[in-house]
Amino acid sequence: MEDAVDQVPRFALYGEEARSTDAEFIHIEDIGSRSSRYDWEIASHTHKGLFQLVAMLDGGARVLIDDRVADMVAPSAVIVPPAVVHGFRFHPGTHGYVLTVAEAVLFDGAGPAGRPVFEALFLEPCLLELGGDPAAAARIGALLDQLMTEFRWPQLGRTMMCEWLVRGILLLMERQRAAAAGSSPTDRVRAELFTRFRALVEERFTEHWPVPRYADALGITESRLNRLCRTLVDRSAFELVQDRLLLEARRRLIHIAAPVSLIAYELGFQDPAYFNRFFKKLTGTTPGAFRRAPRTG
Repeated sequence: MEDAVDQVPRFALYGEEARSTDAEFIHIEDIGSRSSRYDWEIASHTHKGLFQLVAMLDGGARVLIDDRVADMVAPSAVIVPPAVVHGFRFHPGTHGYVLTVAEAVLFDGAGPAGRPVFEALFLEPCLLELGGDPAAAARIGALLDQLMTEFRWPQLGRTMMCEWLVRGILLLMERQRAAAAGSSPTDRVRAELFTRFRALVEERFTEHWPVPRYADALGITESRLNRLCRTLVDRSAFELVQDRLLLEARRRLIHIAAPVSLIAYELGFQDPAYFNRFFKKLTGTTPGAFRRAPRTG
């Protein structure tokens, strides 16, 4: 049976049929070049295996990320990891760039020192307001301009230059994300370990691993893993695993027209009744009632 998640529109680039992209896939375009064709509204969709950065340099948008809605004003940016349901209602005339990058461009070429930086940035959706640091916003805008120029006019070493520019743009974004989160250099070791845990949860949450198994995979004790999670996000490791499972359940209930029982099985629950109890315990409502509730935005 085809996975129900395939019912969410999935594109390589919005409006274009999803396809396998090569490991060096990089694409950049002006926001208006595509959005204006759709009356400045990009409906909910996902990208498989592709990260996306939407950088608004002038204008703004109402942004949908999973079941969240946020109004953003330029300069600002939205980081969208693969498979996250997202959509935009741009203010007419908004200027900026949509950068789409294959996973391998970031991770395979970044080396051991660079991987944690990009893993942290793309572990979950991120909304960044850049107006508080005009110098950083200007640097990001300049690099995006250079990337667009390189993309439009191929020259010797184009692939290498594009990869350098992409990593530079995203490193500046990670600095902004870290500053917004109050990070400091002394927190890097803990942050990297936490990032590894979150990445492992992302990979294994539908397998319903117990917390000790996550700790073993990370080479630390269960108590240390819980202390780490409590320190950084004031949640236990178990709660974070449950949060990720609940997030995926909410995504699918909102965006997938499949029976609740099928969604339960796809999320690793052997018994739909147990899925109902799990969902109601964490949300106070049943999956069916959640799905029928009106949405705002």
